[in-house]
Amino acid sequence: MSAPLSLHLAAPQQPVAPLADPPSLLERSPKWLICVPLTLQWLWLGLRYKSFTLPSAANPAITAGGLVGEGKLEYFNSMGPLALSSTADFCAVSTHCPPLASALLRIMHRAGLQFPVVAKPDLGLCGYGVRLMRHMDDLQAYLAAFPVNEVVVLQRYLPQPGEAGIFYHREPDAAHGQLMGLALRYFPQVIGDGKQCLGALIDADPRAQRVKSTPQHAGTFDRARVPALGEVVRLATIGSTRVGGLYRDGAVHITDALTTAIDAIARDMPHFHFGRFDVRFDSLSELEAGRGFTIMEVNGAGSEAIQAWDPATGLANAFRMIFQKQRLAFATGHAMRQKGIRPISVLALARLNYRQNRLTAAYPPSN
Repeated sequence: MSAPLSLHLAAPQQPVAPLADPPSLLERSPKWLICVPLTLQWLWLGLRYKSFTLPSAANPAITAGGLVGEGKLEYFNSMGPLALSSTADFCAVSTHCPPLASALLRIMHRAGLQFPVVAKPDLGLCGYGVRLMRHMDDLQAYLAAFPVNEVVVLQRYLPQPGEAGIFYHREPDAAHGQLMGLALRYFPQVIGDGKQCLGALIDADPRAQRVKSTPQHAGTFDRARVPALGEVVRLATIGSTRVGGLYRDGAVHITDALTTAIDAIARDMPHFHFGRFDVRFDSLSELEAGRGFTIMEVNGAGSEAIQAWDPATGLANAFRMIFQKQRLAFATGHAMRQKGIRPISVLALARLNYRQNRLTAAYPPSN
């Protein structure tokens, strides 16, 4: 069994171990139920703008504008020198014929990578298929279990303690953009008391219970181990709410310095107007100063307003945030359509969505 990811309590500026609020009403609600009001608003916006796929025009350099079906490498490959310098080192590996260990090491070496690395599907969402790889055997087993003729992204593992999703928007004719939201993402974790084993600590925590192994997530921790008093044990590589992660609305940390830094990066990506930068960072004070962060991924028009999943946010305010994001996506797509960019067809979008869902269900479990 792989070693667990153990962390220790960090300084107050570093969001590593907040009080674990139980899942909010929004988190506990079935996905289909959450989608009902969102679908109704989407249909209304589609009728108003005379296109149900209009947000796909927001980022014309990306497949479907990043609404669905795009790959992570599309964003990375569109980056100029400034944006790339702020992004974790990465490389791509095809599963058409998984390379031998020696070839994998050469590919990683050219990208400046060494173990541990994070392996993730090029086409993915919500952390599905994302795994921490400590050894070559782990990586080869992962590639062997991955769908054939697809692409895996290997990326430098980032030990920075904080993680955030930074939502960016720029009007197509505007010289500069702005930050529309910031979500702090906390990994699933428990704090040891020196007496109880990990299994008991997890079972007693309504949020951590979500990290239990499923066909799409494999826990790599030893449930029998007894963490020391005050030891923070991170339970997963990913911070998704589906495995017990916690999101907090971090809008109070948006500053002019951070806005300037993210805007410069976004403008170094041609025709990128709308989306979310997922970053790891050293401390909140550094993030507010617009430095000390590293980009893991970029999401486009389909990026969620994940700050709405903050348990401290009421249900009405949560839907208000999500509705605002959808309105902005349509407005941005409308502005691009006026410039001659055509949105994707409904049928083409449905095909992309079908392929994405089919692949997601076939990925190896996250860890």
